[in-house]
Amino acid sequence: MDKTSAAAGGNGRVVTGGRPENIRNVVLVGHSGAGKTTLVEALALTTGAVNRAGRVEDGTSLSDYDEIEHRQHRSVQLSVVPINWAGIKINLVDTPGYADFVGELRAGLRAADAALFVVSAAEGAEAISGATRALWEECAAVGMPRAIVITHLDTARAEFDEMTETCRAVLGNGSSENILPLHLPVYGPRSPDGHRPATGLVELLPHCVVDYSTGECTQIEPSAEQVTALEEARDRLIEGIIAESEDESLMERYLGGEEIDLGTLVTDLERAVARGSFHPVLFGAQAPEGAKQGLGTVELLELITGGFPTPAEHAVAAVTTTDDTATRPLYCDPDGALAAEVIRTASDPYVGKVSLVRVFSGTLRADDTVHVCGRGQEDRGHENHDVDERIGAVTAPFGKQQRPLGKAIAGDIAYVTKLTCAETGDTLSGTSAPLRIEPWPMPDPLLPIAVAAHSKADEDKLSSGLARLVAEDPAIRLEQNGDTHQIVLWCLGEAHRDVALERLRTRFGVQVDVVDHKVALRETFAGKATARGRHVKQSGGHGQYAVCEIEVEPLPGGSGVEFVDKVVGGVVPRQFIPSVEKGVRAQALRGVAAGYPLVDVRITLFDGKAHSVDSSDAAFQTAGALALREASTVAGVALLEPLDEVWVVVSDDYVGPVLTDLSSRRGRVLGTEPHGPGRTRIHAEVPELELSRYAIDLRSLSHGTGDFSRTYARHEQMPQSLAAAVRGRTAVRT
Repeated sequence: MDKTSAAAGGNGRVVTGGRPENIRNVVLVGHSGAGKTTLVEALALTTGAVNRAGRVEDGTSLSDYDEIEHRQHRSVQLSVVPINWAGIKINLVDTPGYADFVGELRAGLRAADAALFVVSAAEGAEAISGATRALWEECAAVGMPRAIVITHLDTARAEFDEMTETCRAVLGNGSSENILPLHLPVYGPRSPDGHRPATGLVELLPHCVVDYSTGECTQIEPSAEQVTALEEARDRLIEGIIAESEDESLMERYLGGEEIDLGTLVTDLERAVARGSFHPVLFGAQAPEGAKQGLGTVELLELITGGFPTPAEHAVAAVTTTDDTATRPLYCDPDGALAAEVIRTASDPYVGKVSLVRVFSGTLRADDTVHVCGRGQEDRGHENHDVDERIGAVTAPFGKQQRPLGKAIAGDIAYVTKLTCAETGDTLSGTSAPLRIEPWPMPDPLLPIAVAAHSKADEDKLSSGLARLVAEDPAIRLEQNGDTHQIVLWCLGEAHRDVALERLRTRFGVQVDVVDHKVALRETFAGKATARGRHVKQSGGHGQYAVCEIEVEPLPGGSGVEFVDKVVGGVVPRQFIPSVEKGVRAQALRGVAAGYPLVDVRITLFDGKAHSVDSSDAAFQTAGALALREASTVAGVALLEPLDEVWVVVSDDYVGPVLTDLSSRRGRVLGTEPHGPGRTRIHAEVPELELSRYAIDLRSLSHGTGDFSRTYARHEQMPQSLAAAVRGRTAVRT
């Protein structure tokens, strides 16, 4: 193929794809700073979608055009860049690399049929440890085809061969022969600062060198010093391809000395890549001065179009009817039943809500009426909904531009407008036979951020602003805490928090203040006590008279508040006994020492006095509350704090530091166990007060390799020193 003219249909014009066979959906995965967005722009340059400055026709940048991304200096949301190569439409799904935005990454995995793992040679093994390795294994579990692109080869100490072997060791568990390079870089002279620019590449299967040193793409024969490295790498590649071939006689023929036809090798390579059993390694480098494309981009485009599966070859997510009574198969057929999924939701100041949609089956047309189904996210603040809505325009994303499509066929990705109820993760289907696609797994947000409206004007807009925020970002969990009466946004990390708060301010016009997150403490009696509550007031006219005597004793955890009537002889009239109970329960809810609800006590009413005229319901309620407060001063009050059951999964290298850190948080380690290769699962109980920043601290402590989950276990008595500090900060509510 002519490496400078293969972009048929280029010049920035994105074709519709025509049929699913002419579409490729590829997600770019990698750590922050690996060069995913730069690679997308390099591929767009090669296809003619952008100019040398990385700009589209209107002069804007193709990617990272979001204002928040510019201020954050990082990608914070998924973006799709459609390009065209040799008549094939390629939807490049660029995902954030920072761990806080893994929700966007998982949406990208759902939208794609193959993955490019972008790895920076400048960072070595750190680039593919932790989250990247876990994601590789996750893709392997579902059979998603994968290839590796190594970037930043021009930096000091960056070596392609070493990075390839590192990928094989980490991602292939050290013994894999199916992670092999398709080409090798050719370097120019090293500069005084240690940088060594790539000037070309050695293509292993065609046995040639592609040189870009003059700015033009020139195919030349390998030099004598290149031949040895070429032959060794080529033999290893051929053996790896043949090992994955469906032709069982091919290995025998090769070992017998037969020269295998290049066309056969390429065909078997592409089939193995599409099956997800072979993972080629390529590299991407910036274009030399004057060159029309970056190094390795043509080879990568040829791999995508020839080796990655079409949407028709990739399994479609299972669907059920909206009432969950039946499951039905789906096929990537433009003429089939409509089934599409919202993979991202955004707000446009001119057209309102815009939904990025992956169509799995059927055809989505402008002005169609579709059924919108969203289920299973109630715990994150998303109400279930099943509604019919009419969509507006169907467009192709292209930087800030929206290019009209008219329709999106099965296998394609497009924007649709005017779906006011649609949220990220919702299913779009036909109104006559509504369907539901099971949403992709979302990480559990474990960093609590308590917020309050900055002003009265913000308070009026807060509810709608929060609803729009969680509709756009399902990784956020919205909690209206009934115990602490706080609004809490549960986020994945500090960067996620900052983006959420900025979106509230800039997109939805709501200014909020971050306040201290409160933990739902409880109070209980430290021992048994008796006390009298006496409420007697005479100020002219109708007086108030009530006396009650109670005994209070602590109960086991989880018992709540029990009220027992042991009054004899009618000293407290029967009609006022419920009044005493109402008074002590109201006081228990307000607390008796530090303003936290009183729990796990038995309150026994055994004596009292009444007046035939001045006793009343209100008087006995007050007397009951006074008696409970008086009893607390006699017996003393203990503060109870919530205890969480915690499971931490971490690389074996960091088990020691994590255990030490848990101990410093007053945690009790209950056990450890292996959790897959090189990882350990730690089971512990930790006070909730010590976990407010654990999502951030664990990431730092484990160098990004650790994650954890937590569930409420019970309330336990707080150490006296901490309880005294809490009482010192809290005014008693009476």
